[in-house]
Amino acid sequence: MMTDAPHPPRSSDWQSGPIIKWLLDEGRLLADVDDIVSQLGLKLQACGAPLWRLRLSMRTLHPLITAFSSVWERDAERTEHIETPHGLEGRSGYVGSPLEIISRTGTAFRKRLAGELTSSDHGVLHDLKARGGTDYFGLPVRYSAGAIANLVFTTDTADGFSDADIEKFSQIASVLAPIAEVFSTRRIALAVAEAYLGPRTGRRVLDGQITRGHIDRMNAAIMVSDIRDWTGLSSRMAAVDALALANGYFEIIARAVEANGGEILKFMGDGVLAIFAADEENGSSKTACENALTAARLALQSSDRSPDLRFGIGLHFGEVLYGNIGSTTRIDFTVLGQAVNIAARIEGFCSQLEIPLLFSREFVGQTGETGRVVANETLKGYDGQFEVLTC
Repeated sequence: MMTDAPHPPRSSDWQSGPIIKWLLDEGRLLADVDDIVSQLGLKLQACGAPLWRLRLSMRTLHPLITAFSSVWERDAERTEHIETPHGLEGRSGYVGSPLEIISRTGTAFRKRLAGELTSSDHGVLHDLKARGGTDYFGLPVRYSAGAIANLVFTTDTADGFSDADIEKFSQIASVLAPIAEVFSTRRIALAVAEAYLGPRTGRRVLDGQITRGHIDRMNAAIMVSDIRDWTGLSSRMAAVDALALANGYFEIIARAVEANGGEILKFMGDGVLAIFAADEENGSSKTACENALTAARLALQSSDRSPDLRFGIGLHFGEVLYGNIGSTTRIDFTVLGQAVNIAARIEGFCSQLEIPLLFSREFVGQTGETGRVVANETLKGYDGQFEVLTC
């Protein structure tokens, strides 16, 4: 809500030049879109522009989000970040709104709010008028590939925007366009990398660690899981039902892993490979194993609500090789090493022993729990008998 604080004096001859110079010299170097909108709003206010509210809205490519906005208001404590889930086009709050009109037509939208509004004017305009807004000006911010963002200026001054204000805002929008496109492209790249590689690995790739053979050694708790009798299930169920079951399983595992500081590296058919790193960023070996065990228990508890879904989880702790492997033209970011192989073999015993959660002595020893030995096995590449334990 607006406050009763005195508004900055209205200056009809404010200059856009300093704002444009700042955008080109410093604004483009800020960390994210919220920062640039916040600083832009403050600088427009400081130079005397009749501005109460500034909004920059962008479409994005993300599994959950279709668009995001940064909203600065003169009297607000901080810039508001708004993320809009998919399905935006069918929502009453968007259909017929100024943002929808700008996106659909690719042209500017101007509405003086000081006068009478009717039922044909979208609710967002009524809301802004009720809060004291007197003039609304939104325009497209065009990207090189044809997409656009929306930049909206709103004032609460009695006489609204002048023609000179509109011209200067348009100049600023033109300069902002390539800067906004860079931020948008960076955000999309990060969203795609995180969606396909995971947050930790995705950021490493975007930071430039994409050379084949770029490998780090690290200690980690390794989780391997797969659905029991997937071949039989998929042959008995309709394809759409089998797909829904698999997606439900992946969601259960992903939520449990991510809620406990882990990262899924692979969806392998009906299986999952995840790690819980033990390093300065993520914590000690004990923390990694405790988090992995908590995630495993949470996932198995969540599966109780789906009677058709049964899966096993194998846990192990050890050193892995974490990084890029592959051909000269196609690479993959993954973990390799004996520890990964052992985790996979432990998980394989879940079906044989009909126990959903199994782990190694190396793993449980990090957690402080005792565990119960359920088998002694001979594993290829492992000297001596290998103890398989459960809770």
